[in-house]
Amino acid sequence: MKLAFSSNAYLRHPFDETAERIAAIGYQGLELLADVPHAWPAGLLEGPKRAIRETMARTGLQFSNVNAFMMNAVNDHRQPYWHPSFIEPDPNYRRVRIDHTRRALELCAELGAPHITTEPGGPIAPGQTRQEALDLFVEVLKPLAEHAEKVGVLLLIEPEPDLLLERTDQYVELADRVNSPALGLNFDVGHAYCMSEDLPKAIAALAPYTRHYHLEDIAATRVHHHLPPGDGAIDFAEVIAAIRKTGYDGWLTVELYPSQENPDEAARQAYNVLKPLI
Repeated sequence: MKLAFSSNAYLRHPFDETAERIAAIGYQGLELLADVPHAWPAGLLEGPKRAIRETMARTGLQFSNVNAFMMNAVNDHRQPYWHPSFIEPDPNYRRVRIDHTRRALELCAELGAPHITTEPGGPIAPGQTRQEALDLFVEVLKPLAEHAEKVGVLLLIEPEPDLLLERTDQYVELADRVNSPALGLNFDVGHAYCMSEDLPKAIAALAPYTRHYHLEDIAATRVHHHLPPGDGAIDFAEVIAAIRKTGYDGWLTVELYPSQENPDEAARQAYNVLKPLI
């Protein structure tokens, strides 16, 4: 297994500086934020793409993932990460999320990254049943999964509290209905802990679907707020042992976007806690 850090903790820093800081701490990989200020696909010209590749080569980092979940560039007043969602009642606004995801898949392929991660549907709208929302999500995802397969990368869904798919096991029904080899699960350990999942059991059960892991700590209250490993209640020795038991040998990406005031400190603490376990 290899340890990576997400650039979404470094929203106050340009990409080249972000990569240099992450590499200096000791991480092997970097998760690229497909959003402002690092790599918003809709406005990313060839020059900035070339600069990203050159920075990765210079620092010796590899791409662990492209994070297409956040959409700060749109800056929706409700929540800049969840909206626009795949299940927005307004089809024109829903198209903004769809088009962003399509561009992120293409960017992922251009940069040679393995996959993108995205939201698990979004919040269910007032008056919308869960089944209606799920049917719409499946309808939207099928052509996106086809596009992912066409460009040669994976499209990973990340269950999250308060969204359509909250628990990791809810991913299975979606996967069965979309039925695409390009679709996979991004298992976010902190989110699963928030939902009171038994982490070792969930890791084992979802192993056939999991293509990438996000790691962050969560307080014992199980409130969804990302903390550096060591500051919450998750037993990472147990988690890493459970992941290893599945035979997974890919990326474990630390995601600490709330730590923008001192991302270096958060990244270093996470590295010091997790590296000995890996």
